[in-house]
Amino acid sequence: MKAFYIKYNLQFKRPSGTSRGVLTYKDTWFLVIEENGKRGIGECGLLRGLSIDDRPDYELKLQWVCANINSGFDNLYHLLLDFPSIQFGLEAAFLSLAAENPFILFPSKFTEGTRNIPINGLVWMGDPEYMKSQIDEKLADGFDCIKIKIGALDFAKELNILSHIRKNYSEDQIEIRVDANGGFGVTDALHKISQLSEFKLHSIEQPIATNQHDSMSELCKSSPIPIALDEELIGAFTSEQKDALIEKIKPQYLILKPSLIGGFQGSESWIAIAEKYNVGWWITSALESNIGLNAIAQWTFGLNSKMPQGLGTGALYTNNIKSPLEVKNGKLLYNADNDWNLKPLFKNEFFM
Repeated sequence: MKAFYIKYNLQFKRPSGTSRGVLTYKDTWFLVIEENGKRGIGECGLLRGLSIDDRPDYELKLQWVCANINSGFDNLYHLLLDFPSIQFGLEAAFLSLAAENPFILFPSKFTEGTRNIPINGLVWMGDPEYMKSQIDEKLADGFDCIKIKIGALDFAKELNILSHIRKNYSEDQIEIRVDANGGFGVTDALHKISQLSEFKLHSIEQPIATNQHDSMSELCKSSPIPIALDEELIGAFTSEQKDALIEKIKPQYLILKPSLIGGFQGSESWIAIAEKYNVGWWITSALESNIGLNAIAQWTFGLNSKMPQGLGTGALYTNNIKSPLEVKNGKLLYNADNDWNLKPLFKNEFFM
C-alpha cells in the first residue's frame, strides 16, 4: 500500500463574508491511497483561523500519514486526534479504496439517483442589496429553508433584511436559520436574539464566541430562538469532553462538520451524545470541494435525518472538481449521468 497527497487551491467565485472575515480562496489536500492497482481518495480541508489543525506542521503530518499508511486506518485514525480534518480525509480515502466504485462510498438510493437530500440555501454576508439578491435567487431556485450569515453588518441592516423576507414569506413558506459565527458580544447577545425572534427564526447558530460555557448555557436557557452549537464543538476530542460540554450548555441543536470534528466516526460520537440529551442536530459541509462533499452527502443520507442539511456549497468555486452532485429545487442529488473529472488533480493520468 502506498499513499500521496495533492494540495489544491479552491477559488471562490465571489469573495464570501463571515463575521471572521472575507474568504477568497480555500486550501485543501487530497489524500490518495493505492493498493493492488486500485486507488482511494479523501479530502483533508482546513478552514483557516477556525480548524483546530490549522497548524504550521499540517503538511508534515500528511507526509507522516503517507509514510505510515501500512499501519492501517484504525491505528492512524487514533494517532491523528489533533488533526480532525486529516482523520476525515483518511477515513474517506480508505472507504473509497475499499469500494467497488471509488466515488460510491455508501451505496444507497441517493447514489442511485432515486432519492435526494433536502438542504438549506446559504446566503453570505455582504451589502444589503447583495444579500437580498442572494435570498431572492435561493427562493427562485426552490429552497424552502435558507441560512443567513449575520454578525458582520450593522445589526439594524440585518434586521431590515430579515424583515424584507418575512414581509413576503411566512414561516410556513420559508424556514430561516441564522449563523452569527460567534459575532455577538456576551452582554448584548440576548437583546439581539430577542429582536431577531420577531422574524420567527428556526435557530441561531453560535451567537457568541466559543469557550464561554457559562454564558452560552444561560443563553440556551433564556433565548426565545433555539440555539445551535457549531464552533463550540471544535477541540472536544474525547467522549468525556463532549458529554460534559453538552450537559453543561444544553443547546437545542448541534451543527456537525466532519472535517472539523474527526470525520464520520467523530460526528457519530457527537450524534450519540446529542440523542442522549435530546438535542437535535444536522450535518454541514466545511466548504470542501465536491470530493469531500460527495463523501459527506452519501454518509448523511444514511443517517435518515428529515431536516434540511447544510450541503449546498458545491457551486461556490470557479475550479471545483466536476462531479455528479447537483442542486435542484432546494435538494442535493446525485446524477450518475454526469461524470467525475479529476484532470485538474491528475493532469493526463486517469484516477482509476
